[in-house]
Amino acid sequence: MTGPAAGKTVVLGVTGGIAAYKAVEVCRRLVDAGVHVVPVVTDDATRFVGAVTFSALASEPVQRSLWSEADPIPHTTLGRRADLVLVVPATARFLGNYVAGISDGLLSATVLATRAPVMVCPAMHTEMWEHPAVQENVATLRRRGVYVVEPEAGRLAGGDVGAGRLADPAAIVAAALSVLAGEGSPAQPGAPMRRADLAGRRVVVSAGGTREPIDPVRFISNRSSGKQGHAVAQAAAERGAAVVLVTTAPKTAAAGVTVVPVETAAEMERAMLEHAAGADVVVMAAAVADFRPKASSDTKLAKADGLPELVLEPTPDILAELGRRRPQGQVLVGFAAETHDMAERAAVKLAAKGLDLMVANDVSAPQVGFDHDTNAVTIMGADGTRLDVPLASKHEVAHAILDSVVDRLAGHRPGGGARHAGASGGDHE
Repeated sequence: MTGPAAGKTVVLGVTGGIAAYKAVEVCRRLVDAGVHVVPVVTDDATRFVGAVTFSALASEPVQRSLWSEADPIPHTTLGRRADLVLVVPATARFLGNYVAGISDGLLSATVLATRAPVMVCPAMHTEMWEHPAVQENVATLRRRGVYVVEPEAGRLAGGDVGAGRLADPAAIVAAALSVLAGEGSPAQPGAPMRRADLAGRRVVVSAGGTREPIDPVRFISNRSSGKQGHAVAQAAAERGAAVVLVTTAPKTAAAGVTVVPVETAAEMERAMLEHAAGADVVVMAAAVADFRPKASSDTKLAKADGLPELVLEPTPDILAELGRRRPQGQVLVGFAAETHDMAERAAVKLAAKGLDLMVANDVSAPQVGFDHDTNAVTIMGADGTRLDVPLASKHEVAHAILDSVVDRLAGHRPGGGARHAGASGGDHE
């Protein structure tokens, strides 16, 4: 068997969840790819799948105990042998123990004793997966550089349907093989692999269109769905960053992201200035309303009373203020949604606000920008660079943006130009 992963050693950990039976398929596929698979099966896992099954399919017999007569320190030996430790499935209990550094068995001791990459594939019922404790544990592992292949939505044990279903074995194996080949961490199951190049970094992202109230039931807003900003937040978390997402659409935020819900431009300004102060990267993807009513009614305006006089005033230019306040070394990214003269208008904003990067798109084009799941953008750098990203999923676009961010973190090139107020800033989605 040939290939970049052939001859590499994977310690395949199997924990006690119903999805343990799918680890059998993962094991078989890895062996077929030429990988040397060492199965480590917990006692609870054997309640679902017999150890003999893994012994028959893997490259060597199952190991289960810390107290092996053949090897007095099996966890250390396994940790040193491994090119990757892959845990399929990873239960809530395993994730909690791993975060806390508790070694109550051979597998938990092995992930603590290895310096090899570790990839976990969570699987559990929806209520457990969405519990704040589990989400915080997953976010912590990501920050520590652990690769996470998130579960899918689908049919669960007991007939329920929801998030928490183990990722497809083929996607898990593709992710593992990419890490073994040196291509980095998974963006998502089945997606291209990238390194955990934002591990230890703090990233703040804004998303969504603000709502400026006219009265308690009416408001001024725009067509932004927040999808692109949310995709950037998710992609940053996948690359190991600690992510804060300031958003007008908090219910759609990805796992492992700290969410700060806001509604108006003023609320977003306060939240962004607070959280951006200590950030390595700030991505202003929100579509902030350019104007708001100078005064809003505390009670609903009656249609029978006729059209009220609506006096508008400009909203704060959050992006320009972030540019004025940003600390040395911080990478600042803005967005520009345009319908004509896109490059020229985006270039003006890039210089005026003192940004490192401006992400521009033509929202009049089919399947681009507002409320679509796809986007096509031009990433413009203050250093004169320009990257055209053709139509792709917003998740892929997010990673292209972060690739440019990482390049600037490695050798920071501050944005130039006069830092004065202009349009409100990130209005991309």
